Amino acid sequence: MKVLISDPMSEIGIKVLEETPGIDVDVNTGLTPEELKGIIGQYHGLAIRSATKVTADIIAAATQLKVIGRAGIGLDNVDIPAASQRGIVVMNTPEGNTITTAEHTIAMMMALTRNIPQATGSLREGKWEKKKLKGREVFNKTLGLIGAGHIGRIVADRAKGLKMKVIVYDPYIKPESIEKMDLEPVSFDELLQRSDYVTIHTPKTNETVNMFNADTFARMKKGAMLINCARGGIVNEADLYDALVSGQLGGAALDVFASEPPGANKLLELPTFICTPHLGASTTEAQDNVAKDVAEQIAAYLLHGSVKNAVNVPSISSELMSILRPYVTLVERMGALQSQLAESAVLEVKIHYAGAVSQYDMAPLTTAVLKGLLTPILKDDVNFVNAPYIASERGIKVVESKSQTSEDFASLVALTVKTLEGENIVSGTIFGKDRPRILRINNFYMEAIPEGHILLIQNQDSPGVIGQIGMTLGKFGLNISRMHVGEEKEKKQNVIILTTSTIVNDDVLEALRGLPNVFAVKRIEL
Repeated sequence: MKVLISDPMSEIGIKVLEETPGIDVDVNTGLTPEELKGIIGQYHGLAIRSATKVTADIIAAATQLKVIGRAGIGLDNVDIPAASQRGIVVMNTPEGNTITTAEHTIAMMMALTRNIPQATGSLREGKWEKKKLKGREVFNKTLGLIGAGHIGRIVADRAKGLKMKVIVYDPYIKPESIEKMDLEPVSFDELLQRSDYVTIHTPKTNETVNMFNADTFARMKKGAMLINCARGGIVNEADLYDALVSGQLGGAALDVFASEPPGANKLLELPTFICTPHLGASTTEAQDNVAKDVAEQIAAYLLHGSVKNAVNVPSISSELMSILRPYVTLVERMGALQSQLAESAVLEVKIHYAGAVSQYDMAPLTTAVLKGLLTPILKDDVNFVNAPYIASERGIKVVESKSQTSEDFASLVALTVKTLEGENIVSGTIFGKDRPRILRINNFYMEAIPEGHILLIQNQDSPGVIGQIGMTLGKFGLNISRMHVGEEKEKKQNVIILTTSTIVNDDVLEALRGLPNVFAVKRIEL
């Protein structure tokens, strides 16, 4: 089996592959897309970091490729749907750099607090500015964590060692689970009002893009400091500049930017702003860990079929996977739909398998449900291996049941998700051999294709409503690819599932919500 390493990687990872019998490894970095396209057809495995862009064109040329392994977490540079369509397993290494990223957050907080970069620059200029560069203590200060995943928890642990008070906002974890971590759960507004420092530990999603903006900064404690070592785009950089200039924020530290490198950015002119060039995972230990992990994972899959940390396939035999693959796709998207329907933390997941599908081992499908449920929240941090563990860690109760008969379909999967605010029911099936369909959302029944950029609209069943929706989308230049309507006759209400050609922005959502007889509009990505 031949493996190509196309990005610079720790020698430890290269050595693992070189010393594995049955694996022939080539290291060829800095390839142009055309150069990679020209040689990828001879390889069975591809090991990358962030530089190589594995596009649909590259995948189409990869006639023998079986696995793509990312030494790190983020997979924005891999066309996962194209890889999945070709049956290529995509893996990452989500655990290798958690400590490193958490430590960098603490380092940024301390450097910001004590003006260390500014003091270094001042001394290099021959100055001695003790009074001007006076800092503050972190002792007894309140640290507000946005997100209590693996990295957030490590930051909390280190901060408590510094005798800081730690409060947490994470709407996807039950307050009781946060309390079990010996942390205090709070609302977003309370965190902003109380925190002397705010650190961000969340993926970049539709909900977190521009999460920190002019309005957010205005609600923060005056003089508070903001640290983001998570993902660029979560902080609105123009608004951050204004908040620092006005003195509303006492300082800010960014390891990530909306565009990288950031180029001519006004923030770089401010003495209360410090930054690093995306160094969160850049330690020798972390790079050794992820390189070793990805090499071992690629070798194990190519030689033994073992799957670890795959983001697009569960760990099951190839024979069973050929049968269950359409259901894996269906239930993963049902889980993702449920996650985006939820208004608060998930408490319980009930999955009922009915009909022919119930005769198989349900564990892979339940894992796929959980992976789908958690992906909109955690993005690349969740995969088919760790999804059950993360669900358990977050206190999510999972209940499976099955029956051998299904009244209307050969197979049916019903997914009920209970949250702090209530519960939602979604059911689905497979049409033909491999066509997933959503059949029910709560009390609305339809036959909807669960894929693409979706608008879920609840409205009064009145003449002209659908026309107004179409006209509104047309004004914004959005094309409707598909439309499905479910009806609840007793209440004379509809749920409309619209698939658009491109993702809709917040302005479109507000315009739709302002239409007469429209009750609610949600943006769903499947």
